[in-house]
Amino acid sequence: MIVKPTVEDLATAAKAAAGKGVPPVHLWNPPFHGDIDMRIARDGTWFYQGTTINRHGLVKLFSSILRKDGENYFLVTPVEKVGITVDDAPFVVQDFEVAGAGNGQKLTFFTHVGDMAVAGPDHPIRVARDPVTGEPSPYVTIRANLEALIDRKSFYRLVELGEHHDVDGDSWFGLWSSGHFYPLIPSGELP
Repeated sequence: MIVKPTVEDLATAAKAAAGKGVPPVHLWNPPFHGDIDMRIARDGTWFYQGTTINRHGLVKLFSSILRKDGENYFLVTPVEKVGITVDDAPFVVQDFEVAGAGNGQKLTFFTHVGDMAVAGPDHPIRVARDPVTGEPSPYVTIRANLEALIDRKSFYRLVELGEHHDVDGDSWFGLWSSGHFYPLIPSGELP
């Protein structure tokens, strides 16, 4: 019989695996111990059994052992794997820095849990639009299949950096970073 680990068990295992940097969760293949009542809300708030996890250090620790397989999210240690719920993206970009301009520009994103990623081939930017309202939701890949929702204030700042560029014969408004253009919206749809 497989026993579900407690949040304390996961925290202990995560601390043991942590060392320097993010643990190599992509290399671990422990047995699945079922789902636990842990959820990450769209705004990046973590909950355990319906209660907010207020300790930033604990949230940061759990985020370091987060993995996405297919459409499902898991906390993974060398000895156990448990499923959790993620409402949208597991991370939230709260700020970014820009260096350079035009196609030589580099955008560096910072998340609420201390991750940093420079947009480029390994960290692409994408925008999903709500099918009903058309409202954009911008994302950047932070690490190994895990995305961050770019917060509203940062997205507004990014739009100020946007340019028009042809993509497959169509004009798009988007962003340059690390020599790559990331289309946000067709130019013709801008007011």
